[in-house]
Amino acid sequence: MRDFAWLASAAVPTTSPGAPGANPFDQARIAARELGRMTGAAHHDVLVVLGTGLISAADHLGAGGAPIDLTSLPWFARFTGPGHRPEAWSVDLEGKRTLIVAGRLHLYEGRSPAEVVHPVRTAIAAGARTVVLTCSAGAVNPSLSLGDVVAIRDHLNLTGTSPLAGTTTDSERPRHVDMTDAWSPHLRALARSVASIEEGVYAQMPGPQLETPAEIRMLAALGADLVGMSTVPEAIAARHLGADVLGLAVVTNAAAGPRAGPLDVDEVVRVASGSAPAVAKVVAGVVRSIDPVGAPGTVRREARPAVSGGDEAETAPR
Repeated sequence: MRDFAWLASAAVPTTSPGAPGANPFDQARIAARELGRMTGAAHHDVLVVLGTGLISAADHLGAGGAPIDLTSLPWFARFTGPGHRPEAWSVDLEGKRTLIVAGRLHLYEGRSPAEVVHPVRTAIAAGARTVVLTCSAGAVNPSLSLGDVVAIRDHLNLTGTSPLAGTTTDSERPRHVDMTDAWSPHLRALARSVASIEEGVYAQMPGPQLETPAEIRMLAALGADLVGMSTVPEAIAARHLGADVLGLAVVTNAAAGPRAGPLDVDEVVRVASGSAPAVAKVVAGVVRSIDPVGAPGTVRREARPAVSGGDEAETAPR
């Protein structure tokens, strides 16, 4: 049972993030203090969020021992998406204190955007300045193959919402955040130096239903290479708070042409799991190469290449 008696002195509403009267940024700061108490880490440098089927990547990133139960932290909800667990490890990865989270919340779980991004805001409040978001995705671009690891270059937010919407914002940050380099060109370059991976535009649909062939044709026309049901709100929240973001999507099913039979979600998890070591290799290589937090030259901005497109059919939950 949770013991939140210590929150009484915080003078912050105990309602869910995003609820009327709640300040999600204050809630993230309080949760970050409790995270530090539970992990014994004064701060974290990096956050790694593992998507559907990618939890085994934690083993390759040095996670060991019993994980932290995230639901014991203030305002953390239980994850109900397939293959997602509200657990985390605090590890020393390549000399950087890294928080590895074994899943995420999705909008389709009936959660508000503020609830979905609460783990990201908490990690940033705990000091993280690099956020690595991984996910599984359907391939809109027919040139992509099952198991490919793709660095997200840009995104289409087709959810109809944003974690920055509402009346309560962080007074230190403008609500109208620049998303020109939402997905760090520098981190993408580091990822490509670790492994030969493609880049692509990721479209987030609300879910939980799968996309129709017409929707996939629409996404291709809009320039999407990949489609999924997560990740974009977290990227928006991270950029709003000044963190650099790397997105890594694993292609788990082809959405670019006709296919026989219904989609098997277990197969999506299996394909993603097979690419978990490759994802972990890229993450470790990037973390090894990033500058120490606060060091000169940490923030870099580069031009982005053009987008690519694709064709049709339905996709998997991710």
